[in-house]
Amino acid sequence: MKLNSEKMKSPIFLLAGLFALTFTSCATKQASKPVGPKSMAVRYGNITNMDAVTVKVSLSNKAVYVLEAGQPRFVAAVCIGKPTHPTPTGTWRVQHKEVKKRSSIYGFFVKDGHVVPGKRSNMPAGYSYKGYPLPYWVYFGKDCGFHAGAVWPEARTHGCLRLHKSIAGEFYNMTKVGTPVIIQHSHPEDATLGKNVPRPTDYNHPDSSPAVRASDAVFTDINNVWF
Repeated sequence: MKLNSEKMKSPIFLLAGLFALTFTSCATKQASKPVGPKSMAVRYGNITNMDAVTVKVSLSNKAVYVLEAGQPRFVAAVCIGKPTHPTPTGTWRVQHKEVKKRSSIYGFFVKDGHVVPGKRSNMPAGYSYKGYPLPYWVYFGKDCGFHAGAVWPEARTHGCLRLHKSIAGEFYNMTKVGTPVIIQHSHPEDATLGKNVPRPTDYNHPDSSPAVRASDAVFTDINNVWF
């Protein structure tokens, strides 16, 4: 339909057009705003130089900070070692990585379809051993590493640092062999980046059966397995 040229020049028509343009512009700006933290981590952009990455862990804040050249890239909660098996402090480096890691100390005794949890050193005769699952294993020293698992608000591990299973793979990909890992009681980042760390609330969800945890499902279907 052809519009009347005089009508197009009228103040009312021009005002309506200006309002429509302004409304569209505002809508576009709102849609482009960042959506904020996703899942169980706070993210600050992508890593562009793996050689510049440093990982810091605060035991008091139970948090991990991934920095690139001093700038934050990833912040998440971790579960730390209990007093009888404390997470070691100090400066370490990533020594080994393995997506489908199993513990060589704690696990399950398997025989004729029966699966029983236990410590490897206590395994009864006639049973075979299957280690406890430690998906996205990032080893730094003293038999300790990062891995997926239940992130309790209190110290619960044998020294390892557990990350929520929904983000453990992402953290795994941010590190490489040689990446520095600095573990201290506290870090300056606690007062800034560490003030609003997402804290998992599903830590006390019942574990999947021993048979499931001893199977490959814990690696192939991690979202539906609890451990």
